[in-house]
Amino acid sequence: MRVVICGGGVIGACTAPFLARRGIEVIVVERAEVAAAASGKAGGFLARDWCAGTPLDALARRSFALHAQLPAEIAGDWGHRPMSAYSGFVAADGDERRNLPSRLDWLADGVVITQRIGTDETTAIVHPRKFTSSVMEAAIALGAQLRRSGITGILRAADGVTATGVEVEGSIIEADAVVIAMGPWSLLAAQWASLPAVYGQRSPSIVYDTGADVPDHALFLEHEDDGNALSIEVFPRADGSTHITALSDIAPLPLDPATVRPDEDAIARLQAMSERLSPLFAPARIIARQACFRPVTQDGLPLIGKVPQSESLYVATGHNVWGLLNAPATGEALAQLIADGTTQIDLSPFDPARLEALDPSLLHTR
Repeated sequence: MRVVICGGGVIGACTAPFLARRGIEVIVVERAEVAAAASGKAGGFLARDWCAGTPLDALARRSFALHAQLPAEIAGDWGHRPMSAYSGFVAADGDERRNLPSRLDWLADGVVITQRIGTDETTAIVHPRKFTSSVMEAAIALGAQLRRSGITGILRAADGVTATGVEVEGSIIEADAVVIAMGPWSLLAAQWASLPAVYGQRSPSIVYDTGADVPDHALFLEHEDDGNALSIEVFPRADGSTHITALSDIAPLPLDPATVRPDEDAIARLQAMSERLSPLFAPARIIARQACFRPVTQDGLPLIGKVPQSESLYVATGHNVWGLLNAPATGEALAQLIADGTTQIDLSPFDPARLEALDPSLLHTR
């Protein structure tokens, strides 16, 4: 059996080894590079039970456990480590708490920590690019192939329903099953399959070289900016980098992930907000000013499963902020669905058929 996975982000990368472990021939097709988009530029934060009470709960719990298990199974160091998480706010000008020392001594005065919301047992972090690359390398070691090319179409059998492979730039790759896992660029597949809309939410971020100066404290803070309360998130990683993000927006999705650029005004605002949090976030320590597009759906839940009105065609995208967290369990479940027709986790809440298919004529990309 041969499976073609369209997309070399974290979802495609995590699907590949679970299929290859079953002796299935796997070909991953990626037009840019592994972890070229959000899979390389996200924060990498993991939470075991933050999806409790939602359809994502079982997927998140299984995936959190797999994240803890994979370092013993796959070569590479992607910095998986448990960490604490805190919520709070940055006191505004005129607030009597503006000059009070923070509860966490590495933060500036006026950064008020109100609650511990994650412990070493319930929250953790990975380096997203290193994780995605390591998992892809593990799949290749198991026999998977990685081909650099753009997908230009899905091949169909004479019945017009069954997927039999993909068209890439200048050639054809035949397959017994095809997986669409192209993040927000999965919307391009609506030209070839009956898929709901997937939107790209742009997330700017700044990465600092903080070494051992910043402890393993993830922060989720409210910050007043131009009179508006905004959320800012801080993720210190095991390699000594700290990822800070805020100010997400909806923007046109470029056709090429390599051309994604952050909005300069958003980065300037984010840098000013970061410097207010701690003197450790000094301009001289900036490693990267960047942005990525997270895939989101109309109802906020991912698309995982068979593509409607098709056979042997599957999709996995729309994970939004929980892509890194839920990638291992998504890959495991897809492998089970393709190979066995059943899954350990109930995927019915993520059935693509629950949402109306996108009219291909409405595609607007540049």
